Amino acid sequence: MSLEKNQHDIDSNRFVAALSYIWILCLVPLFLKRKSHFAQFHAKQGLLLFVIEIVGWIIFMIPVIGWALFIMVIVYSVLGAQKAMSGKYWVMPILGKYVSKLNL
Repeated sequence: MSLEKNQHDIDSNRFVAALSYIWILCLVPLFLKRKSHFAQFHAKQGLLLFVIEIVGWIIFMIPVIGWALFIMVIVYSVLGAQKAMSGKYWVMPILGKYVSKLNL
């Protein structure tokens, strides 16, 4: 992909990519922006956070471990949305390596 095409993709899909980090809204870019590499990148990260949130509902109630996981999900969601709005690709620490294995 050329640099100009990539920049156009980023500029036109920032908001949709940021939506990826808001719970179930990660499905919006996954299904509606299939051709946008930028939106798909952030949507896959948002999907992983969404799955962690669903599974984590029970874990979040456990003192210390659950709370730390909950805080991590919130921080990653806020940072991911902020990076998407600023037009940056941002790989989540620890979880980013699992996102690259998602073939959607």
